[in-house]
Amino acid sequence: MEYKDYYKLLGVSRDASQDEIKRAYRKLARKYHPDVSREPDAEEKFKGVGEAYEVLKDPEKRAAYDRLGADWHAGQEFRPPPDWDAGFEFSAGGFSPEENANFSEFFESLFRRGAGGAHRGQEAFRTRGQDHFAKILIGIQDTYRGANRSVTLTAPELDQHGRLHTRSRTLNVQIPKGIRQGQHIRLAGQGAPGSGGTGDLYLEVAFEPHPFYRIEDRDVYLDLPVAPWEAALGATIQAPTPAGKVELKVPPGSGGGRTLRLKGRGIPGNPPGDLYAVLQVALPPADSEQAKALYRKMEQEMKFNPRARLEE
Repeated sequence: MEYKDYYKLLGVSRDASQDEIKRAYRKLARKYHPDVSREPDAEEKFKGVGEAYEVLKDPEKRAAYDRLGADWHAGQEFRPPPDWDAGFEFSAGGFSPEENANFSEFFESLFRRGAGGAHRGQEAFRTRGQDHFAKILIGIQDTYRGANRSVTLTAPELDQHGRLHTRSRTLNVQIPKGIRQGQHIRLAGQGAPGSGGTGDLYLEVAFEPHPFYRIEDRDVYLDLPVAPWEAALGATIQAPTPAGKVELKVPPGSGGGRTLRLKGRGIPGNPPGDLYAVLQVALPPADSEQAKALYRKMEQEMKFNPRARLEE
């Protein structure tokens, strides 16, 4: 997927005002409109200009796009950084373009979220302030125990000259025990003000990357290193979990990749998830003469061919 430089497409600077962006779009839209332009690629350029304007005319989409930074170049291979939009506050429907709009893969990967439509009833309270939305990252331990966390959110705003800036606010958030990825925490009255009352703030939960836990719904996966003798002879070992260490029995003759289930040790809930330990056989290093001698003895005395099945 190629990175789109929307500022370059419209020929404006990154600090351009909203009026400057609008003027640039109107000029280019007239120039490349397929009904008037004779350039062979006019339709493609017209679509590109329209997509750029769809993003830069909207303070929320523009501020979110700006979070990617200015070091990307048009046409450069691009994938959105993981959770690139975490901590960014936007209003209901703020990232939802027209249903039938035909935009690039780049645009879709950033803005086709639809989260604003996930919470119904906004039309029923037309004088009530809009609901706001944001994604927050929490540690896996937070969902095991519940936690109180300080969360900083940023949101776009325009100054008196129509130039884009961001403002920040910090909130104390209670993380419920057992919350899963993709679920929302509702903070009543923390959305936009309105004559009929203030909207709410919905925080979508995502888990921070962890060095050795992986999460699938309520289940947790752990790549668990074991010594060759533990795998071959069997052993009772201490295995980490987000709630603390537990004893785990490794059956004799376990190979790398064998999965052992710890029932109910996943994310808390009713019912709780499970924790799966995926065994990874770790080889001791041959970093001393004694260690090398042991490996040579194994080579001589153990008739072991790891590729025997490949030769059948």
